[in-house]
Amino acid sequence: MTTNLVLTVIADDKPGLVELLSQTIASNSGNWLESSMSQLAGKFAGILRISVADDRVEKLIEELIGLPSEIKLVIEKAADEPVGQQSRMVELSLVGNDRPGIIKEISAAVAELGVNVERLNTQCTPAPMSSDALFKAKATLEVPEHVALEQLQENLEQLADELIVEIEVVVR
Repeated sequence: MTTNLVLTVIADDKPGLVELLSQTIASNSGNWLESSMSQLAGKFAGILRISVADDRVEKLIEELIGLPSEIKLVIEKAADEPVGQQSRMVELSLVGNDRPGIIKEISAAVAELGVNVERLNTQCTPAPMSSDALFKAKATLEVPEHVALEQLQENLEQLADELIVEIEVVVR
């Protein structure tokens, strides 16, 4: 049997961090399954899921904890994936002038309907003509079968008008 671990990592960005993590995982016969990593404001930040044989879990955790103290790690054993919940995946794209609270408003609107944010990527970039900060977000939403897609679309369109942003929702 195997155990899945979810790791979050943050450290000053420098060459060799991914190699150090991957070497530690591989030397314990762990398997790097999926990850999302990025350089943000001089920091390296990432989250990854690995699997490892049950009899090697504690040794791997011990070695990960033993990495240099400049690397901050949180290690969690992953729960088994729920089975049988019926849902649809929806892609959300948002673009608008940056201002505080955009994600707060969007996440509250989808949570109110019981919609789960499965993935979220955001960035601020200069607008082409004015160089004002332009906020962009892409999210993957898991929408339960009992939630009407039309209701989600309507709620998000109303919110887009209030926030003065463009929102596009596409069912996968």
